[in-house]
Amino acid sequence: MSKRKVSGSMLCRTLALTLALTLAASPFAMAAGDKGAAAPAAEKLSNGKNVGVYTGSALSVGENRFLTRKEIEVQWDGIDPEYSPEKAVDAVKTLLPEQAFEELFPYRLGSKQWFEVAKGKEYFKEDQTDYFSYNNLIEAVVEVANLKLKIHSRKGNPGSQEVIRFDKDARIETLVSRSADFDSVDNRKKEIETVIVDFGTFLKEGFKKDRKRELAAFLANLSHETGGGWATAPGGELKWGLFWNENIAGRTGVNLDPFVDENSAELYPGAKDKRYYGRGPIMLSWNFNYGLFSSIIYGDKSVLLSKPEIVAQDGKVGYMTAILFWMTPQAPKPSAHDVIVNKWKPTKADMAKGLGMRGFGVTIMVLNGLEANLGETEGSSVKRRAGHYRDITQAMGVDITGEKVNTLGMEPF
Repeated sequence: MSKRKVSGSMLCRTLALTLALTLAASPFAMAAGDKGAAAPAAEKLSNGKNVGVYTGSALSVGENRFLTRKEIEVQWDGIDPEYSPEKAVDAVKTLLPEQAFEELFPYRLGSKQWFEVAKGKEYFKEDQTDYFSYNNLIEAVVEVANLKLKIHSRKGNPGSQEVIRFDKDARIETLVSRSADFDSVDNRKKEIETVIVDFGTFLKEGFKKDRKRELAAFLANLSHETGGGWATAPGGELKWGLFWNENIAGRTGVNLDPFVDENSAELYPGAKDKRYYGRGPIMLSWNFNYGLFSSIIYGDKSVLLSKPEIVAQDGKVGYMTAILFWMTPQAPKPSAHDVIVNKWKPTKADMAKGLGMRGFGVTIMVLNGLEANLGETEGSSVKRRAGHYRDITQAMGVDITGEKVNTLGMEPF
């Protein structure tokens, strides 16, 4: 099982997955905190581009407010019915029927085959649910489709951010986090750049082939991160994707570190006797990540901070954390979603780093820049990622001939 963490300061860093074999904390570039509400001003959005006159939300971190339909149109680019939760079920079922999913992941955590191989092992749980079930995937896609996220960043200083959550059905926005220096004297002079992410666009943009490729790429990357297979495994190594959902050292107590970062403890305090080791499809780690993802999913940071085990107990929540990461850009990196559905346009700098051939290989670089310049050779992590991608796209009837699926010649963003 790959041991990974999400690290950084505010969203652009907090959602940046990095390989951490020792699971050691990366220090914050700056402390996150709520220093009081900024004075509101007229907000002018232009399809997620520069805002300029906006000086900050009048809300304090954790506070929310109801929006009128006009405010939603002006401040959130409206609500597109094509990206509604009601459309989410068909989006998944059309791309990958349940039977095909079952055949691709027979040894997933909690399946019948998992019980057969896990019985008698130290990790066996008699009451283990089908964590990575098809139904949990669908429910997660439905839940995230009701959410939008807005990221305000000071131009030239992407770490200076304000992050806002919007619940489409309730028509309520919540200030999720604000960096301590977001509205400082110096930053007030800097233009604000805004990105709006509609999580309802997951699996719903681009040609049907691109939508299938997105689901395949998403599941392939998760399968590598949670894979339990080996070269001579029954059924083949690729049939053992989605086998794990907890960091082994954290779960067994070999590593009793609580994974609470002091720089973020004021905003995202760790609960007594709770540990924030890697859990779920992306091995969510550290108090600041549990707090941030809890804020996005529930609108309340305390839910996962007080009960981090929910991420490993509830497959729907686990899938949600993965989708949220998949859909959110992390400057200077695009979102994996935008890469795979061809919404992203590589810059000259990206091209110079070998990132111009958009496809599965670039999604690997978005998720883990430490896997740069790797081919499908024995022992290469990219070999299994690409193997899963080929396996899933073949089951979907998608021809990926010519698509660059490795990271050879690529440098990190």
